[in-house]
Amino acid sequence: MLKKAIGAIALSVFAVGMTFAGGSKDSGAFKVGVIYVGDANEGYTEAHMKGVAEMKKALGLTDAQVIEKANIPEDETCYDAAVDLASQGCKLIIGTSFGHEDYIIQAAKEYPNIQFCHATGFQAASSKLPNMHNFFTAVYESRYVGGVVAGLKLNEMIASGKITAANAKIGYVGAYPYAEVVSGYTSFFLGVRSVCPSATMEVRYTNSWADMTLEKETAEALIASGCVLISQHADTTGAATSCEAHKVPLVGYNVDMTSVAPNAALTSAAMNWGMYYTYAAQNAKAGTPIATDWSKGYAAGAVLVTPLNDKIIAAGTKAKVAEVEAALKAEKLKVFDTSKFTVGGKKIEDLISTNKDFAKYAAFVKDGYFHESEVISAPAFDLRIDGIKELTAK
Repeated sequence: MLKKAIGAIALSVFAVGMTFAGGSKDSGAFKVGVIYVGDANEGYTEAHMKGVAEMKKALGLTDAQVIEKANIPEDETCYDAAVDLASQGCKLIIGTSFGHEDYIIQAAKEYPNIQFCHATGFQAASSKLPNMHNFFTAVYESRYVGGVVAGLKLNEMIASGKITAANAKIGYVGAYPYAEVVSGYTSFFLGVRSVCPSATMEVRYTNSWADMTLEKETAEALIASGCVLISQHADTTGAATSCEAHKVPLVGYNVDMTSVAPNAALTSAAMNWGMYYTYAAQNAKAGTPIATDWSKGYAAGAVLVTPLNDKIIAAGTKAKVAEVEAALKAEKLKVFDTSKFTVGGKKIEDLISTNKDFAKYAAFVKDGYFHESEVISAPAFDLRIDGIKELTAK
Protein backbone atom coordinates (compact mmCIF):
# COMPACT_ATOMS: atom_id res chain seq x y z
CA MET A 1 0.00 0.00 0.00
CA LEU A 2 1.13 3.54 -0.79
CA LYS A 3 3.11 5.35 1.90
CA LYS A 4 5.10 8.57 1.72
CA ALA A 5 8.21 6.92 3.09
CA ILE A 6 10.86 6.27 0.45
CA GLY A 7 13.88 4.11 -0.01
CA ALA A 8 14.64 0.48 0.28
CA ILE A 9 15.46 -0.93 3.70
CA ALA A 10 16.36 -4.59 3.79
CA LEU A 11 14.90 -6.14 6.89
CA SER A 12 15.01 -9.38 8.78
CA VAL A 13 12.34 -8.68 11.37
CA PHE A 14 11.61 -12.03 12.88
CA ALA A 15 14.04 -14.38 14.62
CA VAL A 16 13.29 -17.79 13.24
CA GLY A 17 15.42 -20.89 12.69
CA MET A 18 12.51 -23.30 13.05
CA THR A 19 12.48 -26.77 11.58
CA PHE A 20 10.01 -28.67 9.43
CA ALA A 21 7.44 -30.69 11.32
CA GLY A 22 9.24 -33.77 10.04
CA GLY A 23 12.83 -32.79 10.65
CA SER A 24 15.69 -30.58 9.42
CA LYS A 25 16.03 -26.99 8.37
CA ASP A 26 16.10 -26.03 4.70
CA SER A 27 19.53 -26.39 3.13
CA GLY A 28 19.82 -22.65 2.47
CA ALA A 29 19.89 -22.62 -1.33
CA PHE A 30 16.31 -21.41 -1.72
CA LYS A 31 15.63 -17.70 -1.13
CA VAL A 32 12.48 -15.57 -0.99
CA GLY A 33 12.32 -11.81 -1.51
CA VAL A 34 9.45 -9.66 -0.22
CA ILE A 35 8.71 -6.05 -1.19
CA TYR A 36 6.62 -4.10 1.33
CA VAL A 37 5.09 -0.70 0.66
CA GLY A 38 5.24 0.24 4.34
CA ASP A 39 6.83 -1.07 7.49
CA ALA A 40 5.81 -2.59 10.80
CA ASN A 41 4.36 0.74 11.92
CA GLU A 42 1.24 0.33 9.77
CA GLY A 43 -1.24 -2.52 9.93
CA TYR A 44 -1.27 -3.76 6.34
CA THR A 45 2.47 -4.34 6.16
CA GLU A 46 2.58 -5.66 9.72
CA ALA A 47 0.04 -8.31 8.70
CA HIS A 48 2.19 -9.32 5.72
CA MET A 49 5.28 -9.49 7.93
CA LYS A 50 3.46 -11.86 10.24
CA GLY A 51 2.60 -13.98 7.21
CA VAL A 52 6.26 -14.09 6.20
CA ALA A 53 7.21 -15.18 9.72
CA GLU A 54 4.65 -17.97 9.51
CA MET A 55 6.09 -19.07 6.15
CA LYS A 56 9.62 -19.13 7.57
CA LYS A 57 8.51 -21.22 10.51
CA ALA A 58 6.47 -23.63 8.39
CA LEU A 59 9.25 -24.24 5.85
CA GLY A 60 12.24 -24.04 8.17
CA LEU A 61 13.77 -21.08 6.34
CA THR A 62 16.51 -19.06 8.01
CA ASP A 63 16.70 -15.28 8.20
CA ALA A 64 19.32 -15.30 5.46
CA GLN A 65 16.90 -17.05 3.11
CA VAL A 66 14.21 -14.38 3.33
CA ILE A 67 15.15 -10.86 2.22
CA GLU A 68 12.58 -8.22 3.13
CA LYS A 69 12.53 -4.70 1.71
CA ALA A 70 10.33 -2.16 3.46
CA ASN A 71 9.00 1.29 2.51
CA ILE A 72 9.13 0.63 -1.23
CA PRO A 73 6.86 3.16 -2.98
CA GLU A 74 4.57 2.39 -5.89
CA ASP A 75 7.02 3.59 -8.57
CA GLU A 76 10.19 2.42 -10.31
CA THR A 77 11.80 1.88 -6.92
CA CYS A 78 9.76 -1.32 -6.82
CA TYR A 79 11.31 -2.55 -10.08
CA ASP A 80 14.79 -1.74 -8.74
CA ALA A 81 13.99 -3.65 -5.55
CA ALA A 82 12.82 -6.69 -7.55
CA VAL A 83 16.00 -6.66 -9.66
CA ASP A 84 18.14 -6.43 -6.54
CA LEU A 85 16.31 -9.40 -5.00
CA ALA A 86 16.85 -11.37 -8.22
CA SER A 87 20.56 -10.54 -8.14
CA GLN A 88 20.73 -11.87 -4.57
CA GLY A 89 19.45 -15.24 -5.74
CA CYS A 90 15.78 -15.11 -4.76
CA LYS A 91 13.72 -17.72 -6.59
CA LEU A 92 10.42 -16.26 -5.38
CA ILE A 93 9.75 -12.50 -5.27
CA ILE A 94 6.57 -11.06 -3.78
CA GLY A 95 5.09 -7.56 -4.12
CA THR A 96 2.45 -6.51 -1.60
CA SER A 97 0.80 -3.33 -2.87
CA PHE A 98 -1.60 -2.55 -5.71
CA GLY A 99 0.71 -0.02 -7.35
CA HIS A 100 3.64 -2.44 -7.36
CA GLU A 101 2.08 -4.64 -10.03
CA ASP A 102 3.38 -3.02 -13.23
CA TYR A 103 6.93 -3.09 -11.87
CA ILE A 104 6.62 -6.69 -10.73
CA ILE A 105 5.43 -7.66 -14.22
CA GLN A 106 8.35 -5.77 -15.76
CA ALA A 107 10.79 -7.77 -13.63
CA ALA A 108 8.94 -11.05 -14.31
CA LYS A 109 9.46 -10.57 -18.06
CA GLU A 110 13.19 -10.16 -17.54
CA TYR A 111 13.64 -13.07 -15.13
CA PRO A 112 11.57 -15.98 -16.51
CA ASN A 113 13.18 -18.51 -14.16
CA ILE A 114 12.03 -16.63 -11.04
CA GLN A 115 8.48 -16.83 -9.71
CA PHE A 116 6.78 -13.48 -9.04
CA CYS A 117 3.67 -13.08 -6.88
CA HIS A 118 1.68 -9.92 -6.36
CA ALA A 119 -1.02 -9.10 -3.80
CA THR A 120 -4.20 -7.20 -4.73
CA GLY A 121 -3.42 -7.08 -8.46
CA PHE A 122 -5.31 -8.33 -11.50
CA GLN A 123 -2.94 -8.54 -14.46
CA ALA A 124 -1.26 -11.93 -13.98
CA ALA A 125 -3.64 -13.81 -16.27
CA SER A 126 -3.64 -11.13 -19.00
CA SER A 127 0.16 -10.85 -18.87
CA LYS A 128 0.41 -14.46 -20.16
CA LEU A 129 3.59 -14.86 -18.10
CA PRO A 130 3.85 -18.36 -16.58
CA ASN A 131 5.96 -16.95 -13.72
CA MET A 132 3.53 -14.16 -12.77
CA HIS A 133 0.82 -14.73 -10.15
CA ASN A 134 -1.82 -12.67 -8.33
CA PHE A 135 -3.16 -13.35 -4.85
CA PHE A 136 -5.54 -11.85 -2.34
CA THR A 137 -7.91 -13.13 0.32
CA ALA A 138 -11.70 -13.06 0.44
CA VAL A 139 -11.41 -10.35 3.09
CA TYR A 140 -14.87 -9.16 2.13
CA GLU A 141 -16.12 -12.10 4.21
CA SER A 142 -14.43 -10.89 7.39
CA ARG A 143 -15.56 -7.35 6.61
CA TYR A 144 -19.13 -8.67 6.46
CA VAL A 145 -18.65 -10.26 9.89
CA GLY A 146 -17.26 -6.97 11.19
CA GLY A 147 -20.38 -5.33 9.78
CA VAL A 148 -22.58 -7.71 11.76
CA VAL A 149 -20.69 -6.71 14.93
CA ALA A 150 -21.22 -3.05 14.05
CA GLY A 151 -24.91 -3.54 13.25
CA LEU A 152 -25.56 -5.19 16.58
CA LYS A 153 -23.84 -2.27 18.30
CA LEU A 154 -26.12 0.14 16.42
CA ASN A 155 -29.14 -1.88 17.55
CA GLU A 156 -27.96 -1.60 21.15
CA MET A 157 -27.57 2.17 20.75
CA ILE A 158 -31.07 2.41 19.28
CA ALA A 159 -32.59 0.26 22.04
CA SER A 160 -30.94 2.37 24.75
CA GLY A 161 -32.23 5.59 23.23
CA LYS A 162 -28.77 6.90 22.46
CA ILE A 163 -29.72 7.22 18.77
CA THR A 164 -32.87 6.66 16.72
CA ALA A 165 -33.13 4.08 13.95
CA ALA A 166 -33.13 6.94 11.45
CA ASN A 167 -29.81 8.17 12.85
CA ALA A 168 -27.96 4.87 12.51
CA LYS A 169 -25.32 6.40 10.26
CA ILE A 170 -21.88 4.82 9.80
CA GLY A 171 -18.77 6.65 8.65
CA TYR A 172 -16.13 4.90 6.56
CA VAL A 173 -12.54 6.07 6.11
CA GLY A 174 -11.48 4.87 2.66
CA ALA A 175 -8.05 5.05 1.06
CA TYR A 176 -8.83 5.27 -2.67
CA PRO A 177 -11.98 4.78 -4.79
CA TYR A 178 -10.62 1.45 -6.09
CA ALA A 179 -12.59 -1.78 -6.32
CA GLU A 180 -10.59 -3.14 -3.37
CA VAL A 181 -11.96 -0.38 -1.14
CA VAL A 182 -15.47 -0.33 -2.64
CA SER A 183 -15.79 -4.09 -2.25
CA GLY A 184 -14.65 -3.77 1.35
CA TYR A 185 -16.99 -1.00 2.43
CA THR A 186 -19.92 -2.59 0.58
CA SER A 187 -19.47 -5.98 2.22
CA PHE A 188 -19.14 -4.28 5.61
CA PHE A 189 -22.33 -2.33 4.96
CA LEU A 190 -24.22 -5.46 3.87
CA GLY A 191 -23.16 -7.10 7.14
CA VAL A 192 -24.47 -4.10 9.08
CA ARG A 193 -27.75 -4.09 7.14
CA SER A 194 -28.26 -7.82 7.76
CA VAL A 195 -29.00 -6.99 11.42
CA CYS A 196 -29.76 -3.25 11.35
CA PRO A 197 -31.86 -2.50 8.23
CA SER A 198 -32.14 1.24 8.88
CA ALA A 199 -28.38 1.84 8.74
CA THR A 200 -26.83 4.17 6.18
CA MET A 201 -23.19 4.92 5.45
CA GLU A 202 -21.00 7.82 4.37
CA VAL A 203 -17.59 7.16 2.78
CA ARG A 204 -14.77 9.68 2.66
CA TYR A 205 -11.38 9.16 1.04
CA THR A 206 -7.89 10.09 2.19
CA ASN A 207 -6.15 9.32 -1.14
CA SER A 208 -3.44 7.48 0.77
CA TRP A 209 -3.10 3.92 1.98
CA ALA A 210 -1.42 4.97 5.19
CA ASP A 211 -1.54 8.50 6.56
CA MET A 212 -2.14 8.67 10.31
CA THR A 213 -3.04 12.35 10.36
CA LEU A 214 -5.40 12.22 7.38
CA GLU A 215 -7.18 9.13 8.69
CA LYS A 216 -7.66 10.78 12.07
CA GLU A 217 -8.96 13.97 10.46
CA THR A 218 -11.28 12.05 8.13
CA ALA A 219 -12.76 10.09 11.03
CA GLU A 220 -13.31 13.35 12.91
CA ALA A 221 -15.05 14.87 9.88
CA LEU A 222 -17.33 11.84 9.64
CA ILE A 223 -18.18 12.04 13.33
CA ALA A 224 -18.91 15.75 12.94
CA SER A 225 -21.30 14.94 10.08
CA GLY A 226 -23.38 12.72 12.34
CA CYS A 227 -21.76 9.30 12.01
CA VAL A 228 -22.21 7.29 15.21
CA LEU A 229 -19.88 4.39 14.30
CA ILE A 230 -16.72 4.32 12.16
CA SER A 231 -14.98 1.70 10.03
CA GLN A 232 -12.04 1.91 7.66
CA HIS A 233 -10.06 0.67 4.72
CA ALA A 234 -6.89 2.56 5.57
CA ASP A 235 -3.81 1.15 7.20
CA THR A 236 -3.00 3.11 10.35
CA THR A 237 -4.66 3.55 13.74
CA GLY A 238 -5.50 7.19 13.02
CA ALA A 239 -9.26 6.55 12.88
CA ALA A 240 -9.08 4.44 16.03
CA THR A 241 -7.41 7.19 18.05
CA SER A 242 -10.07 9.64 16.91
CA CYS A 243 -12.87 7.24 17.84
CA GLU A 244 -11.36 6.67 21.28
CA ALA A 245 -11.21 10.41 21.90
CA HIS A 246 -14.80 10.95 20.77
CA LYS A 247 -16.22 7.77 22.39
CA VAL A 248 -17.44 6.44 19.02
CA PRO A 249 -17.36 2.68 18.30
CA LEU A 250 -15.00 1.46 15.58
CA VAL A 251 -14.46 -1.63 13.44
CA GLY A 252 -10.83 -1.56 12.29
CA TYR A 253 -8.72 -3.25 9.64
CA ASN A 254 -5.68 -5.55 9.55
CA VAL A 255 -4.83 -5.61 13.25
CA ASP A 256 -6.44 -5.56 16.69
CA MET A 257 -6.85 -1.89 17.57
CA THR A 258 -7.83 -2.24 21.21
CA SER A 259 -4.32 -1.22 22.27
CA VAL A 260 -4.99 2.33 21.02
CA ALA A 261 -8.79 2.34 21.35
CA PRO A 262 -9.71 0.08 24.31
CA ASN A 263 -13.07 1.79 24.75
CA ALA A 264 -13.93 2.15 21.06
CA ALA A 265 -12.54 -0.76 19.00
CA LEU A 266 -15.12 -3.54 18.62
CA THR A 267 -13.02 -5.80 16.35
CA SER A 268 -11.08 -5.63 13.07
CA ALA A 269 -11.34 -7.44 9.75
CA ALA A 270 -8.06 -9.27 9.20
CA MET A 271 -6.24 -11.69 6.89
CA ASN A 272 -3.95 -14.67 7.37
CA TRP A 273 -1.30 -14.00 4.73
CA GLY A 274 0.88 -16.82 6.03
CA MET A 275 -1.35 -19.35 4.30
CA TYR A 276 -0.50 -18.00 0.86
CA TYR A 277 3.15 -17.29 1.53
CA THR A 278 3.70 -20.84 2.72
CA TYR A 279 1.86 -22.25 -0.29
CA ALA A 280 3.74 -20.10 -2.83
CA ALA A 281 7.17 -20.69 -1.29
CA GLN A 282 6.57 -24.43 -0.98
CA ASN A 283 5.61 -24.66 -4.66
CA ALA A 284 8.40 -22.37 -5.88
CA LYS A 285 10.96 -24.43 -3.98
CA ALA A 286 9.59 -27.71 -5.34
CA GLY A 287 9.20 -26.39 -8.88
CA THR A 288 5.47 -27.11 -8.89
CA PRO A 289 2.88 -24.70 -10.36
CA ILE A 290 1.57 -21.69 -8.44
CA ALA A 291 -2.00 -20.66 -9.24
CA THR A 292 -2.24 -17.66 -11.55
CA ASP A 293 -5.01 -16.30 -9.32
CA TRP A 294 -5.37 -17.38 -5.67
CA SER A 295 -7.99 -16.29 -3.16
CA LYS A 296 -9.29 -18.06 -0.05
CA GLY A 297 -11.70 -17.04 2.68
CA TYR A 298 -13.27 -18.34 5.87
CA ALA A 299 -13.59 -21.89 4.56
CA ALA A 300 -9.80 -22.14 4.32
CA GLY A 301 -8.97 -20.03 7.37
CA ALA A 302 -7.49 -17.21 5.27
CA VAL A 303 -9.63 -14.44 6.82
CA LEU A 304 -10.85 -13.68 10.32
CA VAL A 305 -11.93 -10.97 12.72
CA THR A 306 -9.69 -10.07 15.64
CA PRO A 307 -10.87 -10.88 19.19
CA LEU A 308 -14.17 -9.23 20.05
CA ASN A 309 -13.86 -6.50 22.67
CA ASP A 310 -15.98 -7.86 25.53
CA LYS A 311 -15.94 -4.45 27.18
CA ILE A 312 -18.10 -2.78 24.51
CA ILE A 313 -19.66 -5.28 22.09
CA ALA A 314 -23.45 -5.61 22.21
CA ALA A 315 -25.05 -8.50 24.07
CA GLY A 316 -25.38 -11.58 21.87
CA THR A 317 -22.58 -10.55 19.51
CA LYS A 318 -20.40 -13.61 20.06
CA ALA A 319 -23.22 -16.03 19.35
CA LYS A 320 -24.25 -14.16 16.20
CA VAL A 321 -20.68 -13.95 14.94
CA ALA A 322 -20.25 -17.70 15.46
CA GLU A 323 -23.44 -18.31 13.48
CA VAL A 324 -22.37 -16.07 10.58
CA GLU A 325 -18.83 -17.45 10.49
CA ALA A 326 -20.18 -21.00 10.39
CA ALA A 327 -22.41 -20.09 7.43
CA LEU A 328 -19.44 -18.54 5.61
CA LYS A 329 -17.22 -21.54 6.29
CA ALA A 330 -19.93 -23.86 4.98
CA GLU A 331 -20.29 -21.53 1.96
CA LYS A 332 -24.01 -21.19 2.66
CA LEU A 333 -23.91 -17.41 3.07
CA LYS A 334 -23.04 -15.33 0.01
CA VAL A 335 -21.93 -11.85 1.00
CA PHE A 336 -22.90 -10.23 -2.30
CA ASP A 337 -26.31 -11.87 -2.55
CA THR A 338 -27.95 -9.78 -5.29
CA SER A 339 -31.34 -9.87 -3.54
CA LYS A 340 -29.81 -7.85 -0.69
CA PHE A 341 -28.85 -4.70 -2.59
CA THR A 342 -29.92 -2.44 -5.43
CA VAL A 343 -28.12 0.07 -7.63
CA GLY A 344 -30.24 3.12 -8.38
CA GLY A 345 -33.27 1.18 -7.24
CA LYS A 346 -32.64 -1.70 -9.65
CA LYS A 347 -31.28 -5.23 -9.31
CA ILE A 348 -27.89 -5.79 -10.88
CA GLU A 349 -29.21 -8.64 -13.06
CA ASP A 350 -31.74 -6.24 -14.61
CA LEU A 351 -29.06 -3.62 -15.19
CA ILE A 352 -26.77 -6.16 -16.86
CA SER A 353 -29.52 -7.16 -19.30
CA THR A 354 -30.71 -3.64 -20.11
CA ASN A 355 -27.79 -1.25 -19.68
CA LYS A 356 -24.58 -1.68 -21.67
CA ASP A 357 -22.60 0.12 -18.95
CA PHE A 358 -23.21 -2.87 -16.67
CA ALA A 359 -22.53 -5.61 -19.24
CA LYS A 360 -19.00 -6.10 -17.86
CA TYR A 361 -20.46 -7.54 -14.65
CA ALA A 362 -22.09 -10.47 -16.45
CA ALA A 363 -18.98 -12.60 -15.89
CA PHE A 364 -19.31 -12.10 -12.12
CA VAL A 365 -23.05 -12.35 -11.52
CA LYS A 366 -24.79 -15.73 -11.61
CA ASP A 367 -26.72 -18.02 -9.28
CA GLY A 368 -28.04 -15.03 -7.38
CA TYR A 369 -24.77 -13.49 -6.22
CA PHE A 370 -21.72 -11.53 -7.32
CA HIS A 371 -18.78 -13.96 -7.44
CA GLU A 372 -16.19 -11.73 -5.80
CA SER A 373 -12.58 -13.06 -5.85
CA GLU A 374 -13.73 -16.16 -7.74
CA VAL A 375 -13.37 -15.05 -11.37
CA ILE A 376 -10.12 -13.24 -10.52
CA SER A 377 -8.42 -13.07 -7.14
CA ALA A 378 -8.44 -9.27 -6.92
CA PRO A 379 -11.59 -7.49 -5.78
CA ALA A 380 -13.84 -6.59 -8.71
CA PHE A 381 -16.99 -5.36 -6.96
CA ASP A 382 -17.07 -1.62 -7.62
CA LEU A 383 -20.82 -1.07 -7.82
CA ARG A 384 -22.16 1.87 -5.83
CA ILE A 385 -25.17 0.41 -4.07
CA ASP A 386 -28.11 2.24 -2.53
CA GLY A 387 -27.79 3.34 1.09
CA ILE A 388 -24.19 4.51 0.83
CA LYS A 389 -23.12 8.10 0.20
CA GLU A 390 -19.66 8.35 -1.30
CA LEU A 391 -17.99 11.73 -1.19
CA THR A 392 -15.79 12.48 -4.18
CA ALA A 393 -12.10 11.93 -3.51
CA LYS A 394 -10.06 15.13 -3.27
